[in-house]
Amino acid sequence: MNIIIWVIAGILALIVLYIVITFNSLIMLRNRVENAWSQIDVQLKRRYDLIPNLVNTVKGYMKHERGVLTEITKMRSSLISGSMSQKSKASDAISNALKTIFAVAENYPKLEASENFKMLQEELAGTESKIAFSRQFYNDNIMVLNNKIQQFPSNIIANMLKFKEREFFQTAEGEKKPVKVEF
Repeated sequence: MNIIIWVIAGILALIVLYIVITFNSLIMLRNRVENAWSQIDVQLKRRYDLIPNLVNTVKGYMKHERGVLTEITKMRSSLISGSMSQKSKASDAISNALKTIFAVAENYPKLEASENFKMLQEELAGTESKIAFSRQFYNDNIMVLNNKIQQFPSNIIANMLKFKEREFFQTAEGEKKPVKVEF
């Protein structure tokens, strides 16, 4: 009789231990995802801070491209406030608008030769690379968390503790199209 009690107590202890370990790993993964999003946010803030310098540098040269500059300034404000989805859309729109500015800059030799413009272009290019890396890191962490939430038997504990799957950072449809290069 004593052995049966010890066996039952041991099984219960293992179940409780498994629940604690699974709960802690879910918390760790959730925190990693939040950290990864925070890293994206940091890079978006960096780009947010660089954009006014770029716009001011370009303004004098690009009198008739004011629409692009106005659009970037407007999108910049939605980059800082809003949900993850809104920030994602604003980030994609800014990336496209920045490509337009850099393409148009080729028509202005003085602008393209400007040291400030070159420096800002390099800073923004570096920031864009960091944003891309941060998005990849975020999505990698989302995948690990979602796997843990979906896989048996951790899915039972995740459902009991109301852990929800997260959305991946998606690329805008326009970004998936092939780039047309003409010479």
